Amino acid sequence: MSDAALQSLIDAVHLAAARATPLRIRGGGTKDVLGQSLQGEVLDTTALKGIVAYEPSELVVTVRAGTPLAALEVALAQQGQCLPFEPPRFGAGGTVGGMVAAGLSGPARASVGAVRDYVLGLELVNGRGEALTFGGQVMKNVAGYDVSRLMAGAWGTLGVITAVSLKVLPMALAEATLKFECDQAEALRRINHWGGQPLPLNASCWVEDAGIGTLYLRLRGAVAAVEAACRTLGGERQDNARVAADWDACRDQRLPWFADRQASECLWRLSVPQTAPVLPLPSGVGAPLVEWHGGQRWVQAGPEHAGALREAASRAGGHATLFIAGDDPSALGIDRFEPLKAPLDRIHRRLKAEFDPSGLFNRGRLYAEL
Repeated sequence: MSDAALQSLIDAVHLAAARATPLRIRGGGTKDVLGQSLQGEVLDTTALKGIVAYEPSELVVTVRAGTPLAALEVALAQQGQCLPFEPPRFGAGGTVGGMVAAGLSGPARASVGAVRDYVLGLELVNGRGEALTFGGQVMKNVAGYDVSRLMAGAWGTLGVITAVSLKVLPMALAEATLKFECDQAEALRRINHWGGQPLPLNASCWVEDAGIGTLYLRLRGAVAAVEAACRTLGGERQDNARVAADWDACRDQRLPWFADRQASECLWRLSVPQTAPVLPLPSGVGAPLVEWHGGQRWVQAGPEHAGALREAASRAGGHATLFIAGDDPSALGIDRFEPLKAPLDRIHRRLKAEFDPSGLFNRGRLYAEL
């Protein structure tokens, strides 16, 4: 990144620290609806853009945090490579820094891993205005590697990411999507059964429309493996060109199931073990959209169902997040993220005190008091 852009950002952090003014880190703003609250003066990262280094033969790219995610994906595609975890974009302006800070992954996450699994190293500016570097550009680099991964999903509460080194992978040689008509219980049973077999499973999505449940299963891998799996699994094979748009819509939550959500309803994200059975949802709440081979279940429900949804997820061994609040005023009083247990709360607070002692960055984004 240009020295001027980095220095300008550092100066802004120093000034905010001197004035005790909280800062809201913002790239493209495509995730402004996510998180507990938005507080502080905007600290714009979009001047930090561009690919610093890219070695296709080494499957490593180093990119500045304000670089549009779309621009990075185009550069990778030109070399036949990709970000296999399919980060949601939620709009054209999403940035690489926001991708890492949010830690969100798309349909393939259950098969290929999450964002943090591909972060090799990063650079950031902490709450003292210090430019720090963690990790490196190879997977076997150990020093600071865990710190780099710690920033994935921290929502900018620990510092301003300025550059990231990512592992990338070649695009799959073959792909196929199979369609099965079945209810949710049968879909979960099939996915769990297939997961124990040597099949090139990549992504799955079960959704109910007008009372009819449909499971979509995407296969990716070597040509022979994909073709053999199609013969073994059966189902109705979909046209790749057409269904690609559907998977893209699933990734960015543009499927009709998401678009048809009532304004008063909240969008809940239930993270549970893949082997969890059909969850007992409150009366009147519609069937979920199920991804990640059963591990991620999206539910549309009013704020009055918060307790029941969190109880259902907890009983299954997971947790529930209020992903997007509806326009019902009562949703404002609900914690977006489940309260941390005491040991984890202490760790969060100690990390925050170490990286951002004055509490400048993204105050209240994760939890109201952090």
